[in-house]
Amino acid sequence: MPLNLTDLLAALGLFFVMEGIAPFLNPAGVKRALARLLEVGDRELRIAGLGSMLVGVIILFVVR
Repeated sequence: MPLNLTDLLAALGLFFVMEGIAPFLNPAGVKRALARLLEVGDRELRIAGLGSMLVGVIILFVVR
């Protein structure tokens, strides 16, 4: 299956829209969340990142 640049750019655009919702609606809450993120250990952060990637792969698998 060839790489469809239009789909890739659409996904990237959607990613930026989703990322921008929280800071737009609640900037103080985002600052608090980022400050708490500094307290999280590397292991927990890696596990959360792995979980996020796995959910993304599952969603892509189901959609495609």
